[in-house]
Amino acid sequence: MAFHESQGKNGHHTSRLRVCLPDPAANRKAFVFDGRKGTSQKDLEGALSSALLAADKEFGHVLCEVDEISKALKSETPDAQTLRVAVHPAVWGAFKQVLLDRELRNLALTDDLTCLYNRRGFFAAATQQLKLALRNGEGMLLLFCDVDNLKKINDTYGHRDGDLALIRTANALGEAFRDSDILARLGGDEFAVLALEASAEDQALLLHRLEKNLEKSNFNETRYELSLSVGVARFDPQHALSLGDLIEHADRDMYEQKRNRAQPCLSQA
Repeated sequence: MAFHESQGKNGHHTSRLRVCLPDPAANRKAFVFDGRKGTSQKDLEGALSSALLAADKEFGHVLCEVDEISKALKSETPDAQTLRVAVHPAVWGAFKQVLLDRELRNLALTDDLTCLYNRRGFFAAATQQLKLALRNGEGMLLLFCDVDNLKKINDTYGHRDGDLALIRTANALGEAFRDSDILARLGGDEFAVLALEASAEDQALLLHRLEKNLEKSNFNETRYELSLSVGVARFDPQHALSLGDLIEHADRDMYEQKRNRAQPCLSQA
């Protein structure tokens, strides 16, 4: 989740809370609140209802608590009226605290440029999936990707264009793989993908899909061609390797491919 302030018409400010939901398929969901009107009951109910629709258990729990409190405040006695006035700011404060706590957790696991997992997040999620795959006897593929000539893009066109190249890479990976697969920017120009329940037979199809997405990304970019070097390592539950070993194998194969070709292009180990 990220918190953004933007200035709209007539100089009014709109606050945007970008919430990274636990479900990878849901990706990110934005809740937008109008700063001109403050935090009205309608704002609160709308945000909490959206959270329920997103299957967010934390916010859903808050909504249930609010509903229970509301049922208890139907009396018109002075005490009930006083409590009714106090409920809304208290609930709103709790709601914002949940969002801030979510933000802190997210920052520890997410790359802020691409919104993919960072190295820590990737190792946490991928290690868990390796355990499940070993238990269920399922194969997987690990892809280690390096953006070709990123330093040259930075030096020639500036770091803003270099950042854009990384974002375009993340988008191409996101379109090529399933929502359930684990995608990460490990740092610098290095990306990794753990393709769940993927076999050696799926490798060519996945690389072809990635290459097509890169071609689509390059369609409107005439200054340079975005390309990747890719190494692939297969997880075989019968001869299981650790995550570190898988990354080492894929990394070594990727650099072998990079050395053995003259022109940047999508390559597989």
